[in-house]
Amino acid sequence: MNKKVYFKTFGCRTNIYDTQIMIENLKEFDIAKNEDEADIIVINSCTVTNSADSRARSYISKVSKLDKKVIYAGCGAISKGEKLFKDNRVFGVFGHSEKENINQILKNDERFIKIGNLNSVEKSIVYNFEGKNRAFIKIQEGCNFRCSYCIIPFVRGNARSQDEEKILQQISILAQNDYNEFILTGTNIGSYGKDKGTSLAKLLKKISLIRGVKRIRLGSIEPAQIDDEFKEILDEDWLEKHLHIALQHTNEEMLRIMHRRNSYKNDAKLFEELFQKGFAIGTDFIVGHPGETKKRFEDGFEKLKNLPITHIHCFNYSKRENTPSSYMKDTVKGDTAKERHKKIETLIKRKNYDFRKTVKKSLLVLVEEFKDGCFNGLDQYYNRVKINSEKELINEWVKIDTYEAREDMNYAEF
Repeated sequence: MNKKVYFKTFGCRTNIYDTQIMIENLKEFDIAKNEDEADIIVINSCTVTNSADSRARSYISKVSKLDKKVIYAGCGAISKGEKLFKDNRVFGVFGHSEKENINQILKNDERFIKIGNLNSVEKSIVYNFEGKNRAFIKIQEGCNFRCSYCIIPFVRGNARSQDEEKILQQISILAQNDYNEFILTGTNIGSYGKDKGTSLAKLLKKISLIRGVKRIRLGSIEPAQIDDEFKEILDEDWLEKHLHIALQHTNEEMLRIMHRRNSYKNDAKLFEELFQKGFAIGTDFIVGHPGETKKRFEDGFEKLKNLPITHIHCFNYSKRENTPSSYMKDTVKGDTAKERHKKIETLIKRKNYDFRKTVKKSLLVLVEEFKDGCFNGLDQYYNRVKINSEKELINEWVKIDTYEAREDMNYAEF
């Protein structure tokens, strides 16, 4: 009888894809549905913040009581794996470059640590995403940016693009397996193709021609990566009407301190152009970074008010060891950062509500689940819609012509 493996995934969409790569390469093990029935627990960890590290450590403490082999993988394996291994918190550790060797690695009867390298690109094909009706496609790995607060380039490596032919083959297979919506992910997807003489826009056009592809969503991209070539595809029906564009801040001095490549003046112009084309716009924003004085935050907040932003991932600054920001002295108190975080979240929640009230077009929703007596899914603007219907709608594409925009989400009858 094969031993059973349970995967616990923390963090981003890229980690979701990486877990699926590991599952595809397990040839002599079965997949466990929960920790209790597993012989081995593989933790695909995130290390982007201290909270991410803390959640993974708490999970290790929880499952260590179950007398299972606990294996630590993912970004945290690079940053924290060696210490966890030395402290006997985990049975084994392996890095990103070892994912496709997981079948052999898990056969180890002795404790192991295999960090590997930071220049690999997977060759495996993913055939299914268990329990999901949208497919995640990793198109690149790593990042060449060196933002002062960010540890990710040091655990994912420099930017390198996945082979285009492999990406298209991957999507073709998944489309044949009834996936219609594809989410392109990676560490810095806007850098796709720079090392191969191509571009993200060219890739998107080729993906759109694959039979069965109905909608393409994108992970986070940088403002400068929305160039003239990318703008040529903004009116295509297959492109989601939501773009997540990472700003991180809107005060010019803070952008300089963070070693960012964008500027508020250019960002504002770009966002207005996208808004006029009907796009919902998401962004990332860090509060409490060293140097964020009251004056700089208030300036950034006023500028944020003027931007047509509908979604936000707002983060409290998290000190990451050995990054330039970790050595900066002008720190911000935690309570102050929390207040600023709440202020921004409240602002964007209102902006999202205002946006949804002004949308006049029909909503195209891929229904994901039935919960609390209603179906729900995401529309083309990346807003959730709750649908009351007597029909079976799971995994169906539903066109919603009439709906009510409420503060929490949109509601419809079908």
